[in-house]
Amino acid sequence: MSLNKINLRNWVLVFIIIAAAATRFIYLGQHTVMSNFTPIGAIALFGGTYFTTKYKAYLVPLLILLVSDIFVTYSYTGQWTLFYDGFLWVYASFAIMVFIGSLIKKVNAGTVLLGAMASVLVHWLLTDIQPWLAGTLYNKDITGYYQSLIAAIPFERNLLLGNLVYGALLYGGFELAQAKFTVLKRQEVMA
Repeated sequence: MSLNKINLRNWVLVFIIIAAAATRFIYLGQHTVMSNFTPIGAIALFGGTYFTTKYKAYLVPLLILLVSDIFVTYSYTGQWTLFYDGFLWVYASFAIMVFIGSLIKKVNAGTVLLGAMASVLVHWLLTDIQPWLAGTLYNKDITGYYQSLIAAIPFERNLLLGNLVYGALLYGGFELAQAKFTVLKRQEVMA
């Protein structure tokens, strides 16, 4: 495989991810019915699936998440914030989403749907630990965790919808691009 093919493919992947992440800046209102409808879960899955180098698969989506989080947080709070409450749980869940994406070897509607659902489940279970343990809304026993999970259902539903819509666009668009431009196809290394 030539160096130009690797670089072009990676640059196209990065551009697609940045373009998708830019949609996070479409203002839907604070705490609206569309809260958490974002491309970030689909970006994590997509990066895990298509980057051939593991560090790029994790670095690009998580870096894009970090940079866009800084600007999104500023747009809502008027303050520049690098780390927020629950930051570690959120980023751990997105790192796991990248891993889930890396498990998608054959891209089709079924594997992407399964990946989207698994990633939302991971996000739901991990990110609700912080409001349960560190917040004041829920008891610190298992019933408090269940209450936190139940309260998060509308947000996780929107994350799933975001994963499905953006996943269809990202995966479908890149699969079509690969069919048209062979330079974008992953080249298998011959042993």
